[in-house]
Amino acid sequence: MYDMSFNSRGSEISSSSMSTTRSLSEISETETIRLGLDLVSAARRNVRFLRAVDDSQWLHQKPVVIEAIRRYDELWMPLLSDLSVGSTPPMILPPLDVEWVWFCHTLNPVSYRKYCEAKFSKLIGKPTIFDEENEEYALMRCREIWVRRYPNDPFENEDDSGSTNPVSVNQELLLEVTKHRFLYSKFSEPYRSEIVYLIAARQRYKGFLYMLKRSTDVCSPLVPASDILLMWLTHQSYPTIYAEDSKEVEGDLEKVVPIRGTATKKEVEETKNLWERTFDQPYEKAGGGIVLESEVTSVKPPVYWDVSDTDFNSKYKSTHPRFLLEVCVFVRLRAKMKAMQEQVKRDNLRLRVVRCHRELKLDKTVSSFSYTSWQKAWHLYCEFGTKGIIFELRRHGGGYCFKGSSLQDTVTFHWNDLLRAPSLTLEREVDQQVKIITSITPPAQAPYLLKCVPDRVTDDSGAMISDVILKMNQYRPQEGRWLSRTVLDHAGRECFVVRIRVGEGFWRRGGEIPSIVKWEDRIIEIREGSWSYVAGSIGRAPVQREW
Repeated sequence: MYDMSFNSRGSEISSSSMSTTRSLSEISETETIRLGLDLVSAARRNVRFLRAVDDSQWLHQKPVVIEAIRRYDELWMPLLSDLSVGSTPPMILPPLDVEWVWFCHTLNPVSYRKYCEAKFSKLIGKPTIFDEENEEYALMRCREIWVRRYPNDPFENEDDSGSTNPVSVNQELLLEVTKHRFLYSKFSEPYRSEIVYLIAARQRYKGFLYMLKRSTDVCSPLVPASDILLMWLTHQSYPTIYAEDSKEVEGDLEKVVPIRGTATKKEVEETKNLWERTFDQPYEKAGGGIVLESEVTSVKPPVYWDVSDTDFNSKYKSTHPRFLLEVCVFVRLRAKMKAMQEQVKRDNLRLRVVRCHRELKLDKTVSSFSYTSWQKAWHLYCEFGTKGIIFELRRHGGGYCFKGSSLQDTVTFHWNDLLRAPSLTLEREVDQQVKIITSITPPAQAPYLLKCVPDRVTDDSGAMISDVILKMNQYRPQEGRWLSRTVLDHAGRECFVVRIRVGEGFWRRGGEIPSIVKWEDRIIEIREGSWSYVAGSIGRAPVQREW
């Protein structure tokens, strides 16, 4: 089941109409903090960096980590301090192992500041290098400087995993690196690198800071959702900029659960409630959920995201890529519905898709939703090709279950409308009774989905065995017998025809019959493309190509 849409009957409700709430798009930097960093570019770079760290299994062996900490503490930071002019760092980047230790250290701003001031009497920043070509140049330049300054210490970490560990190691740094070992698992979905997603995440991060700044009666630590967390750790990873930007809210940030802190369900619920009171929107959204720390390594997404920067299939043009997106639907009843209890009990909200899967009908009783808070009604993973989802308000006219219901109103959410919406989120009303908020993630390429279905037996030329073909061949018997299978993609399009040779010779009525070929003489061939139909479902296999 896949996709969403919107129709003209839906009327948008602005949260600014409530005196105690604000719209995310209305918040200015004067009400939160000034962001001195291009968070979108920086976050995109950080996701790429975390992926590289996660893929480098050698980097997580304890001897390698210990050597990386030594190189960071004794070589890199003194070098960077000497090359920094005031608070401006040089445009160079260290090797991967050192950068990983540096990144983990910056995610504890208090510890990092104390470390820098104790050793260098100043806070050392990180250069804002986001372009891959510039990163490569910065790495090469660092190598040149490193080799001149430390001729006896190789630029790359060459520690032998079997070597004896040093007696002394900075235990605080070791703890920081160890506890962030699985950080990438929180941001491994491919849509995390999409610009439109990161722009929405930055807006929600600003909203989170606004909520922090104006909430003086917070009793429990607030828990950042995953998209807000990505922005927060990215902000922290540039220490001098973060220190300057967060001066006004430095005390408020103590009310946030640390990046690797342990949040309770109560803290999560209080954060959700505070966000709803502030913005009249659900706190969670597609691509912005909350996963408790104990669940990080145990929870597996229901969809396998095959991360790839480019489409790895460049050979088989007949195979079309598929794109998936995550969808979250939240529902709340209007307060005036309290006086219509009997009617509400007879109403149901039905979810359908705009295109394909017409048999899909997901129903929920309207009476199961709340008047006071948003409730998650559906959490889906959808094919982008389905165009959107439709919500129908249906009323029972009698009978059992959902039989005999009549359509009262419909609202449609299209994927393209949602992609253009602030925070990738839209709100609509159904029949002025039910408020619906739908959010999505940008579509990301998912693994190819193929299925093989049996088809007609074919002859040596690839034509189906049929009286139609026999007549077209002027009744010349069809030679050879091949079992055939058709491979379809996720949209039911024909991609390949797979054939296996099982018989040879001619077949005539009352005469010759094909003979079974020996196992070693059997041939399997794959022909790219679809059947060339000559009459109804009778056709020929695509032309055999040279591979």
